[in-house]
Amino acid sequence: MNLRPKRPLLWLALVVVVAAIAFALRPQPVPADFATVGRGSLRVTIDEEGETRVRNRFVVSAPVTGRVLRIDLEPGDRVVAGETVIASVQPASPPLLDARTRAEAAARVSAAESALEEARAARDRTRTERDLALSDLERQRELDEGGLVSEERLETAETTARAREDALRAAESAVHTAESQLQAARAVLLDPDGRREQGPPVVVQAPVTGVVLRRIRESEAIVPAGESLVEIGDPGNLEIVSDLLSTDAVRIREGLPVLIEGWGGDETLRGVVRRVEPSGFTKISALGVEEQRVNVLIDFTDPATAWEALGDGYRVEVRVIVWEGEDVLKVETSSLFRLGDEWTVYVVEDGRATRRPVTVGHRNGFEAEILAGLEAGEQIILHPGDAVENGVAVVARS
Repeated sequence: MNLRPKRPLLWLALVVVVAAIAFALRPQPVPADFATVGRGSLRVTIDEEGETRVRNRFVVSAPVTGRVLRIDLEPGDRVVAGETVIASVQPASPPLLDARTRAEAAARVSAAESALEEARAARDRTRTERDLALSDLERQRELDEGGLVSEERLETAETTARAREDALRAAESAVHTAESQLQAARAVLLDPDGRREQGPPVVVQAPVTGVVLRRIRESEAIVPAGESLVEIGDPGNLEIVSDLLSTDAVRIREGLPVLIEGWGGDETLRGVVRRVEPSGFTKISALGVEEQRVNVLIDFTDPATAWEALGDGYRVEVRVIVWEGEDVLKVETSSLFRLGDEWTVYVVEDGRATRRPVTVGHRNGFEAEILAGLEAGEQIILHPGDAVENGVAVVARS
């Protein structure tokens, strides 16, 4: 038989098999997630939980040792300074005083009287400063109507006037406190008599106008002088305290804007950093790690009607804006990785991954500013895995 016609078919079949094996073993493009380098706004924030609290709190205490009658005020009840009765204390017969103790009590009364005079002088001085600030604000507003003053100058005058109003309220509260302390000092000098137990009770009135934040003691009981009874404050004068890591607190300065979220409302509230406390403290985290924390105090800048639903001790989430920029060349942080001492990305060029070092500026948890190394419109690879190497063919993951 003639076998020659079969040889070309055999060779053809062998070529087809080899070609199929080579095609199957050829390098396949690595699927990857692509993103386009673009420009836009970038905001760097420090995020942490916070808690609202009344700025000025006043604890009303028993002025004398005796039996405090049942306190009927409930948390949330409004009180008026010098009018609302907080508690009534039935004084016990005071002990006999020896000469030295009486002299010490008289000295305390004298010191309390001096403190009261000093508080009144400070209040009058603060009132004068408030009047001057209001006069300056009125003058700045008149100049603003004529276009003769800058908006910044007007805002400064308004801020100063509000600060002077707050200082005057604090000074008036200090006067009320000094009066209460003088009353307590004079009570020590009361001479004991057999009828003091059955005499009229000592009435404790509210030192400031506000609401009852906390009723420390409710039922009737014998209490020593200075025992805390009720805590009073103005819920319309709230602030936020947030304890930040000390490494974050060093990046914060007074006047930085703050976004307030997670408070229960639909809108994002705005605030401003008023103070970064100079002293830190140690706090144990949920993982049992000791952390150095620093309290940061934040004031609301929105009108009170926007946050009137908040009260004392409410939880919020704060985002302190430490940097913000517009028209920033940026990429997602998931595209960045370290190669030695440089930040690097994979750029897609002609269907292949090309490793390129970049200079990174500001960044947050999601995006990073690119100062050099990339141009807007270039494609980069997100989440580059071990299969992505310099020069390897890549294809967009479907």
